[in-house]
Amino acid sequence: MHIAIVVGEMSGDILGADLMQALRQRFPDASFSGIGGERMLALGFESFFPQDRLAVMGFIEPLKRLPELLRIRKFLRQHYLSNPPDVFIGIDSPDFNLPIEKTLKEAGIPTVHYVSPSVWAWRQGRIHGIKRSVDLMLTILPFETEIYKQHDIPVQFVGHPLADEFDMETDVKTARQELGLDLDEHVVAIMPGSRGAEVKHLAPVFLKAAAIYAETHKTRFLLPAANQDRLEQLKEIIAELKNTGEIGQDFPIDLHLGNSKQLMAAADGVLMASGTTSLEALLLKKPMVVAYKKDWFSAWLTRRLIKTKYISLPNLLAGEELVPEILQEDCTAESLVHALRQQLQDQAHREQLVRRFTDIHKLLRQQAGELAAKAIDQQLLSSR
Repeated sequence: MHIAIVVGEMSGDILGADLMQALRQRFPDASFSGIGGERMLALGFESFFPQDRLAVMGFIEPLKRLPELLRIRKFLRQHYLSNPPDVFIGIDSPDFNLPIEKTLKEAGIPTVHYVSPSVWAWRQGRIHGIKRSVDLMLTILPFETEIYKQHDIPVQFVGHPLADEFDMETDVKTARQELGLDLDEHVVAIMPGSRGAEVKHLAPVFLKAAAIYAETHKTRFLLPAANQDRLEQLKEIIAELKNTGEIGQDFPIDLHLGNSKQLMAAADGVLMASGTTSLEALLLKKPMVVAYKKDWFSAWLTRRLIKTKYISLPNLLAGEELVPEILQEDCTAESLVHALRQQLQDQAHREQLVRRFTDIHKLLRQQAGELAAKAIDQQLLSSR
């Protein structure tokens, strides 16, 4: 049994590693190749290219990297047509993976896509191309299955592996003790994203907001960097803000390499970029403020195409605004401070959030890897 998997994001690496472990329970001698991240590599995955070569955001960055992305996709198409896997699984990154899946499906190779493209939110016409490309769609959010059923596309809701991984109750005391934080101090985690472009747009305004917030609320801020490059970038941003006087020389911030889960666990709340990390904050039952900024063209195009009321996973899953979303020109230090105060200083609101987040956690806790592996196994049997 040879299984091809292609992931393009850090979040996809989490899904891929979880799925590999579940598939090995069903196919002990299976081998895996394609493009994977660190978690997958640790399980013996053969990656033809570094996973971060596919990690692009917005509309401008993919255009700049287009020749490289096309070369990688051409290689994968040719390789798997010449060496057909028993199944090809594209995890997220639909603009990259779906064309590969279409080519392979036409060649008779079973194809699976794990994590539904946001066809319920924008570019809904893509559903017809998905039907031509995919033998099975695996969704991680419960409301996503309906559109596939409407178009007779085999679909399975599997939940999210992060919901299986996170405890129902967060051990704040242990997280703080391990980080050397006092149990009674006010702590806020700052999460400006994992990509360079995200950090460039969001880190300065996040830090300015934190400085204003600290003027009226004595706070310790925790800032994780996704990797060494982001760490150096954040150091430069902090140094520049100190030089310009926009934050003080003694600004109370702890900069960490990685360890974002523990930092959020130790915090009273989180100021963060929209993305998978907002789901982690939800699973940790943390009040949060979600913000996002893109380059002007990407923002303009997104506004014209988006069909959903919310962008953050907590609000999408709840079907209502549980957490504030502050976007583009509204994303100022002052607006972020106002939202932080509302989220973190209202005890009744915090308790209500914990109850709602707990309900969503239970809904997503489905043993995702096992459900996905079972669905893939059944799909393979039906295609033989």
